[in-house]
Amino acid sequence: MATRWRIAILLAVITTINYIDRSVFGVVAPVVRDQFGIGDADYGLITSGFLLAYGVGQLISGPLIDRLGTKRAFELAVVFWSAATVLHALGRGVWSFFTMRVVLGLAEAANFPAASKAVAQWFPANERATAVAIFMLGAGLGAIITPPLTVWIMQTLSWQWAFIIPGSLGLIWAVLWRRWYHLPESHPTLDEAERTLILSQRSEQQSGVGWTQLLGYRQFWGILVARIVSDFPFYFFLFWLPQYLIDVRGFDLRAIALFAWLPWVFADLGALSGGSLSSALVRRGHSINSARKWVIWLGAVLVAMAVVPAFYVESSMVALALICFGLFAIQVKGSVFFTLPTDLFPADRVATVWGVFGAVGSLGGSLLGLLAGFMIQSAGYESVFLMIACLHLISALLLQIFVPRIAMVTQ
Repeated sequence: MATRWRIAILLAVITTINYIDRSVFGVVAPVVRDQFGIGDADYGLITSGFLLAYGVGQLISGPLIDRLGTKRAFELAVVFWSAATVLHALGRGVWSFFTMRVVLGLAEAANFPAASKAVAQWFPANERATAVAIFMLGAGLGAIITPPLTVWIMQTLSWQWAFIIPGSLGLIWAVLWRRWYHLPESHPTLDEAERTLILSQRSEQQSGVGWTQLLGYRQFWGILVARIVSDFPFYFFLFWLPQYLIDVRGFDLRAIALFAWLPWVFADLGALSGGSLSSALVRRGHSINSARKWVIWLGAVLVAMAVVPAFYVESSMVALALICFGLFAIQVKGSVFFTLPTDLFPADRVATVWGVFGAVGSLGGSLLGLLAGFMIQSAGYESVFLMIACLHLISALLLQIFVPRIAMVTQ
């Protein structure tokens, strides 16, 4: 296997750990909420605290990654978020959990900017969507693993250990990352032919675009307005799905362990499908613009087709199947949408752009998540499902309007 694909797998592993760490609370929530008397609005506040901190963290982490380098910055971030995960075991109520989620969000925010920068450094343009899709597999894989693993740990030990054990995994990865990751220029075991392939294509992207210049690009603002409405659907299912299945569909913890991981299998299939389809279109002669836009619109339409009937069907298992299809579609769009910073901006600015890109998504997800908590508490889940059905269509439309052509910016 070529070295660059080993790097992609290493990024997928840490993204898996990242999503296990952030997903545990959603599975533990029914038990913890009952133990500490946490209502829907307060739970919405806790989940929004994570997303708001995650957004702020991406604003901070992007420039730091560009300054410190991918290797050092990623290692530090993983150590900090692993410690934050373990500290959740000390939670005793709304504000202590809120605080832990804020700390976790700040630290975990480096994952996608750092992984995207690594992809920009290691992969030519026609392979980037596939590379992003591979590390995005970790998002779904982490969510797949979390329900059965967390329920098993809770039943075997306690809910506190459900945070302590996953939180320890990142420390192991950080040791491996320090040992194995190098830039293509200095990688000790990289084949010279592969090194030449990577550097010959990457060198064209080193344009030295500055921060103030980024603010002048329509493409920069275009991906931000499209991102602000795109993150909430994924995070709703990540943080609220176990609670929804218990509240509305009559599941218990055993059923959560048996079935709540299934939608994330389909999320991973969607990530692979979207990225692979876009890369295949590029190889067949389509422009980056048409290959990305076509898949983004496909995913957005499929989300709406899945999520609306998911709420209204009588059968709980049919509803779960439609939610599976909805997450498949969300990740079809997401795997390509998240490639845009690497398509539009030079490698030396990708982490900074991704930091702002991710921060805007987290801000939108946080505000909509806070709103969702009040909506669910006052009127139930129906309006939230309808909102989810619309958001990705709005995102695709905004991208079409503000970024009519996806291509590398020029000074």
